[in-house]
Amino acid sequence: MEMIDIMAPCHFGLEAVVKREIYDLGYEIDKVEDGRVTFQGDLEAVAMANIHLRSAERILIKIGEFKATTFEELFDGIKNLPWEDYIPKEGRFWVSKATSVKSKLFSTSDIQSIAKKAIVKHLGEIYNITWFEEDGEDYPIRISIMKDIVTVGLDTTGASLHKRGYRKIASAAPLSETIAAGLIKLTPWHADRILVDPFCGSGTILIEAAMMAANIAPGLSRSFTAEKWKNLYPDNTWQEVREEARELIDTDIETDLQGYDIDPDVIKIAHNNAEIAGVASLIHFQQRDVSKLSHSKKYGFIITNPPYGERLSDKDKVGELYSTLGEVYRGLDDWSMYVITSFEDANRYIGRKADKNRKIYNGMIKTYYYQYLGAKPPKRKR
Repeated sequence: MEMIDIMAPCHFGLEAVVKREIYDLGYEIDKVEDGRVTFQGDLEAVAMANIHLRSAERILIKIGEFKATTFEELFDGIKNLPWEDYIPKEGRFWVSKATSVKSKLFSTSDIQSIAKKAIVKHLGEIYNITWFEEDGEDYPIRISIMKDIVTVGLDTTGASLHKRGYRKIASAAPLSETIAAGLIKLTPWHADRILVDPFCGSGTILIEAAMMAANIAPGLSRSFTAEKWKNLYPDNTWQEVREEARELIDTDIETDLQGYDIDPDVIKIAHNNAEIAGVASLIHFQQRDVSKLSHSKKYGFIITNPPYGERLSDKDKVGELYSTLGEVYRGLDDWSMYVITSFEDANRYIGRKADKNRKIYNGMIKTYYYQYLGAKPPKRKR
């Protein structure tokens, strides 16, 4: 199959995680930028990435890249791209999203409108028609302009990759599935280690961990826009990738995954989500206050998304919550704790400076991923 450039946008701060995931699938990385990783692959790689990547937001086929500082340059640049290689005569195409940062062209609505006209002009000349019915499958296009460099991609995913299909109901201020997976992958946790989330909410962190432990591909139970592109996928590519992914699942493994929340209704939501994801047997959810967190074993992990202060109007209550979290953490033997929060005083209330800290943007909220590292367990004898 012909090799193409494939782009995997992600949340700022998770680029290294997405890069490692792509390497693990066996593909070569071309470029890592803020919020995007570009790699080389064939059309099957598009299916593999959509179904297997846990921390990327979507998968785009890169159509082209060029510089534009005027709308005329934008029109010409878009018009000169090989659209006929991807969009058939009956295809429904539009610019679903445009972004512009530090560029002379900043009106996203104008960018979308001019790009559409340029594509129509190009395909009209190729297909020798003046009117497009657009009654075929969807071919959404995304354009980003950074410092006057225009990058054009064809969206193969559709609904964002964080929509795995298992979270039918979410608790207040939920963490997205892709961020949750990224947080886990930024730690040395693996399936035979203890993992506790004392503010589990709708269970996203633990469900993502359980899916990793059971080797359940995150995109296995959902559909993707590109599956319907018969001009590019005339065979059973997507079906074969799914079947291969199903063969790798192992839900018989033993895990110690525990989720607590003080709200019994939230615990029910978390359990229902885990049931839909097929991992309910791997997670123990329980109504419990964070102050009751304890464990007799060593070398466990806390990975959690406590209230930021946006969810609780009283900042003092948030501080007390973090103080309690710090107290219970100090009572655990050689555990590591990872906390994502936008609460600026988290370190002070927890009572210990984090060993590492990473900025991650959770939507439009700048958050900090505080990492408190415990001792490493001794190596096992072979």
